[in-house]
Amino acid sequence: MTAVDDRPATDAASPSGEVGRDRRRKEDQRLITGRTKWTDNLQLQGMLHLAMVRSPVAHARITGVDATAAQESQGVIAVLTGEDVKDLQGSLPCAWPITEDQKAPPHPAIAVDRVAFSGEIVAVVAARTAAAARDAAELVDVDYEDLPAVLDLKAAAADEALAHPDLGTNRSATWVFDSAEAGTGSSVDDAIAEADVVVEREFRQQRLIPAFMEPRSTVVDPTGEQFVMWSATQVPHILRLMLAMTLGVDEGKVRVIAPDVGGGFGGKLQVTPEEIITFLMARHTGRPCKWTETRSESLLSAHHGRDQWQKLTLAARSDGTVTGLKVELLADMGAYLGLVTPGVPILGAFMFNSIYKFPAYHFACTNVFTNKTWTDAYRGAGRPEATFAIERIMDELALELGRDPMEVREQNWITHDEFPFTTVCGLEYDSGNYEAATDRAKELFGYDELRAEQRRRRESGDRVQLGIGISTFTEMCGLAPSRVLGSLNYGAGGWEHASVRMLPTGKVEVITGSSAHGQGHETAWSQIVADQLGVPFEDVEVLHGDTQISHKGLDTYGSRSLVVGGQAVINAAKKVIEKAKPLAAHQLEANVDDLEFRDGKFTVLGAGEDQEGIGLAGLALAVFAAHDLPDGMEPSLDADATFDPVNFSFPHGTHLCAMEVDTETGATTMRSYVCVDDIGNVVNPLIVEGQVHGGLVQGIAQALWEEAVYDDQGTLVSGSFVDYTLPTTADTINFVTDRTTSPATSNDLGVKGVGEAGCIASTPAVVNAVLDAIRQYGVEDILMPCTPERVWRAIQEGNAGARAETAEDAAGHFIQGEPNQDPPGPSGTGDAPTSTTTTTQEGGQA
Repeated sequence: MTAVDDRPATDAASPSGEVGRDRRRKEDQRLITGRTKWTDNLQLQGMLHLAMVRSPVAHARITGVDATAAQESQGVIAVLTGEDVKDLQGSLPCAWPITEDQKAPPHPAIAVDRVAFSGEIVAVVAARTAAAARDAAELVDVDYEDLPAVLDLKAAAADEALAHPDLGTNRSATWVFDSAEAGTGSSVDDAIAEADVVVEREFRQQRLIPAFMEPRSTVVDPTGEQFVMWSATQVPHILRLMLAMTLGVDEGKVRVIAPDVGGGFGGKLQVTPEEIITFLMARHTGRPCKWTETRSESLLSAHHGRDQWQKLTLAARSDGTVTGLKVELLADMGAYLGLVTPGVPILGAFMFNSIYKFPAYHFACTNVFTNKTWTDAYRGAGRPEATFAIERIMDELALELGRDPMEVREQNWITHDEFPFTTVCGLEYDSGNYEAATDRAKELFGYDELRAEQRRRRESGDRVQLGIGISTFTEMCGLAPSRVLGSLNYGAGGWEHASVRMLPTGKVEVITGSSAHGQGHETAWSQIVADQLGVPFEDVEVLHGDTQISHKGLDTYGSRSLVVGGQAVINAAKKVIEKAKPLAAHQLEANVDDLEFRDGKFTVLGAGEDQEGIGLAGLALAVFAAHDLPDGMEPSLDADATFDPVNFSFPHGTHLCAMEVDTETGATTMRSYVCVDDIGNVVNPLIVEGQVHGGLVQGIAQALWEEAVYDDQGTLVSGSFVDYTLPTTADTINFVTDRTTSPATSNDLGVKGVGEAGCIASTPAVVNAVLDAIRQYGVEDILMPCTPERVWRAIQEGNAGARAETAEDAAGHFIQGEPNQDPPGPSGTGDAPTSTTTTTQEGGQA
């Protein structure tokens, strides 16, 4: 059962009340019925189909490529190898060099003399049919000379073998933030030295695969005045620019179209080898070319996400007040640097402190290469990794102190009356109310009642134990402020562009630089413009995803579309009103300063309620005719706007999870899940619910099911949905969701962003719940995903050292109001600093 927000429309809404209203998405009819324009649906005259030849080995020299048999195969038009295009293909772009001395190998679209991961492309076949291309690709004979494959993250950091021998090291870059050096806080080393309690833990973020619904697909038509590329991409504008820069093509001769795109989750925030190759083959043959990946190709070679080793050291006083946080990361880049690969862990750097008032903070991340598929943005991009680690270690601190973990969080978080609050990282959180979200979540969850049930089960030695997990989080959304991105050496700005066009019939066209891949832009933008201009929702048409129609934009990622793109739309709509005002005054024979605009009409102040006024539709027709315009007025009401915010937005929330764990089998069952998010004002509650539910499932899936696993040769063994375990509706439960509202101050709508919230918050809530259920068996940690086998093994291994602790003693851990008298730890008394370390290890499924 879902608790739907029944609050009235926010102050951001006009009297027409579209903003804040449930609206079924305009897009749904064509998307749900399949009557839409996916890239793979495109059929062009004379079009060729491509098949990629991929390396079966993780690291090797290419000693020979024989494409003769493939070239002679029926229906084959062309075969290209790395040697054929080595002077044409350039190197795939990385837009975020995080340090001046960052090391990066060349990244060819087609490998020339060496492959660095299993799945790297070594040749491409173009044929008249997709089947002929696939058959011929099997005939390309490639000789390899094996090289040592670097697969273990810590071994890679130690340079035990080299993923790219020419670099001389696997370390790409080390990025450091220190609050004492930055002047935003004190020394973390001093905080640790002076602490009553020091908690040190290691965590492992497993490698994940975005697994979007629509496989990647690209079509390139070279036959007109421009190269036209259709691609299932999140970033058509960025892709166009990077194609031009990588291949040396005139940008004005390239048009990129992102038609309806079936999901992305960051996995389509990329300039891919296949896009470059399809472009090269189209130019080589002079014919349209199409490439569409198989699902196995997608899992193997589309970029992966996460994959970090994390070490956290938290300092606190004996009363539970946190005094310092030290974070050390190793982040696996995989074989190459993608578009924003090195910057993903850095986004997390600003979120490890989360909602807590740490006076001292130190963050250091080393990015390393391995011979695996490269990593890049995946839903949340750095923020889920940070949230997981801080929420896990806050539970560990509570365990050290023998206190309820919610109490420890409440003691240390920023209170609602302290906003705006400048964090130890130097970010200004503009608004929030963690108390309100938490109180509502506990009420819906039945927190005290579940704690009591948990205590009874522990005391009775029930085979099925109950665990309660907490995640109180915030995230940095609206990836945008250009000056901030510039300070981080990011290769682009963060502004967004929009246009509003008034058609002579009174209808409205909105052109946005933010293109959707499932978020509902066409509906939400229509609601915003309907309110701003006072026109019917149905009269607004939203255009996006085509660089020739939407000529400016920075695309969709980082929960930025509404926060940044939505504000650009508002600014453009306001300009339309301002441009219409002189014409309205002219027709009403009034002074411009005496006009009022409301519900789509201009009226004269003080002229009474009976006046007819004049609407935008009439003014649009008058401008089109241009028969009677004020002197000097151009015949147009259309307006453009570009918005670059000065700050991020900071949604937050409290997520509570109850997990039941069968201690004899390790099986886990989700009993209940409640989340109360504060995403500021809401444009469309129905869309928000969908975003939250989808995010929850993805975050829960990381906790319980998903993991990309390689064998010791570097072969992806979870290369199909048989082995890479995605949840279905049968694997999840009904979530209880609700919202509190503290409007953002960085945009007129007061919105904060919601696309990544569920994914960021849910993973630690679930893992904390699983651990909470079995702590009394001596279990300190479980590698994600928490499969039944891993849970069972953790219980068996923990039992050996934990049987001395009675069920009665263990019941005090994490039970509100009944702390242990002697917190666990080496000192046992709580008088001296305590430090415990959980060391995780590399590897796949246990």
